[in-house]
Order: sequence, then C-alpha cells, then structure tokens
Amino acid sequence: MIEVKEVTTKKELEQFVKFPFSLYKKSKNWVPPIIKEELNNFNKDQNPAFKDARAWFLLAYKNNKIVGRVCAIINWNEVNNLGKNKLRFGWFDAIEDPEVTEALFNRVFTIGKENNLEYCEGPAGFSNMDKAGMLIEGFDRIGSMTTNYNYAYYPELMEKVGFSKEVDWKEYEIITPDKIYEKLAKFSNLIMQKYNLKLIDIPTTKSLLPHAEAIFDLMNRSHKDLESFVPIKPYQIEHYKNKYLKFLDPDYVNLIADENNNLVAFSVIMPSFSKALQKANGKLFPFGFYHLLKAQKKNDKATMLLIGVAPEYMRKGLTAIIFHKVNEVFVNKGIKIVETNPELETNNQVQALWKDYNPQLIKKWRTYKKIL
Repeated sequence: MIEVKEVTTKKELEQFVKFPFSLYKKSKNWVPPIIKEELNNFNKDQNPAFKDARAWFLLAYKNNKIVGRVCAIINWNEVNNLGKNKLRFGWFDAIEDPEVTEALFNRVFTIGKENNLEYCEGPAGFSNMDKAGMLIEGFDRIGSMTTNYNYAYYPELMEKVGFSKEVDWKEYEIITPDKIYEKLAKFSNLIMQKYNLKLIDIPTTKSLLPHAEAIFDLMNRSHKDLESFVPIKPYQIEHYKNKYLKFLDPDYVNLIADENNNLVAFSVIMPSFSKALQKANGKLFPFGFYHLLKAQKKNDKATMLLIGVAPEYMRKGLTAIIFHKVNEVFVNKGIKIVETNPELETNNQVQALWKDYNPQLIKKWRTYKKIL
C-alpha cells in the first residue's frame, strides 16, 4: 500500500530534497542540486515567491520507505491577475511504479479541486526562474544546473495518470566558431552606430549587481507574450541575485544600452557546471566550491542561460551585437560547445537565431496538462 504524507517538519523537508540523491545514485547523467540552496528555495522565510504562492510538499511511502515526491503549487498571481486558473506541480520524482505516481497525483488533484482550479500543469516551479519541463528525449546526455533530468520511464507515468502534452521545449547544441568573424564584427559596429548604442562595462561580478533590476525588467518585457510566462516581481529579484550571481562570470554577461543608458538587450551565459555539481554531490563544503570555481575558470562547454531584447528593438539587428560579443568570449575562453538552454517549441524567433550555426537538437522537455 502506498501512503502519501504532506511534509510538515524540517527533517521531512530534508528527506524531500535528498530523495533524488538515492533515486539517481547510479545515474551518470543526473546533476544534483546544492542541498542547502534547495532547502532555502523551499523556505517560506527566504524565498519571496511564497508571497504569491502556496506549496504542498508531498512524500510517498511504501513499506515505510520513501519512494516518491511531488510539490503542488498555486501561484496566486497567475490565478488572480493573469486569469490562469491552474495548479502547478514540480519536483516530481518516483520509482518505476505507477501506483506511487497515482497516489501522489491523486493528492495533487484533490488540492486543485479543493481550491476550485480548472487544470493541473507541470513540471514547473514557483516562477519561470525555476526548472520546468520533463525530459522526453536526450536521456543519454548529461543534465545541467538549470534543467530537469529524469529517467526515461517518467513520461509514461504521466500519461497513466491522465496527463497529456501541453507544450514541448527544445535544446540545441552548437559547435562554436574557433575564430572571430570579421563580417559579424563590422555589422555589429554598424548597428551600434545606427542606434547610438553602447556596451555596459562589467569588470567584476559586484559591478553587475546594480544592473540586476534592469535585466529582470527587460526579461519581463521581452518574454511577456511567451506561453506560461509569469513576470518576476521586484521583491523576487534579490532572491534570484543571491541564487545565481555566484555562478556568473562578468565576462560571460553582455549588456547593451541606448544613448540614455537604458538597457535594451542582454545575454547571460554560464560555463557548464554539470560535472562540477556531480563532484560536489549536493555540498559546497569541503570541496564543492573548489569544483565550481574550477569549472568557472576553465571549461570548454557553456550554456546560453538568458537572452532578451527590448520589444521596440526587435528585428533591428541587436542579436548581431550579442553574437559578436559571445563569439569573442568563446574564442578567448576556449569554449568549443554551447547549449542553448530549453526554448519553447513555439518560440520561432529565438530558434531562428541559431539557424546559421548548424544547431543540433539534443534534448526535449515536455510540460503536461490535465483537466481537473
């Protein structure tokens, strides 16, 4: 018999966070999170997402052993202000047993019905800054810090409890040029001159901090029409700065401003931390920091984390400026491979950015939907 319990104690929350470490202990491709950061993310006093959201953390037991987990989430901003009457689910993991998944989601669906919600959707987190989507292709490739990795049997478990496809996300791999393209450099300079644009100098990670609010504001404006996007609120910015800033090398961040110093485009790239996080195995001490710092300083693989262009500058060639600066960074840093990070299959505008670089589709994720 499967028993599902809601997490109510600190010990149980730690068990919720640590369950995947045992589930994936034999996997060569699963990338573990930092345990302390996961706990902070689920802490109502530390994660401002809880100002707009309520979460239920559920654990499934079989013979007194944890065999599954899931988090049910209501983002009230999404429900009340955006008119999306939905229940989110995230952080789902389970053994290959349909009864476990059924027991967990029966509780999730009950939560949705009790709150008069129309449908359930996921995997997703509290906001768009959390991991989203279930891997449906690319199980043979190593995961990443910013994406979900799961076993190949997961999608079938979703279908057995009544979920169907909502939307798919695609990730591409690009072999980066080994030289700086002069034509791209010239075109980039022409665009800069035409629109009186300039690059913002970011000599240190600390100097990036004052621009964080402008970056998130531009991300909200440039991503607002994408499916399932929920704007990041000002009080959430500090949380995400603390969560991600230590992983950022200012050399990998490009900020473009207009003549009035308003941010009009940006790109954020990260060297791959996948292998470093595997070595850290959930802990920053005693050696986790060392592995992460080493990956940041010496790496041949990177991830295109975020890219944004102000709506009024769309289709005006600003991506040429971004690509030129990215091209320079990759050549100077010795980056040979870049992954694009998941993109909505419907986001043709972003996918068109890579068409001249022979992109190879390497992974697909899916978000699922079920009417309650």
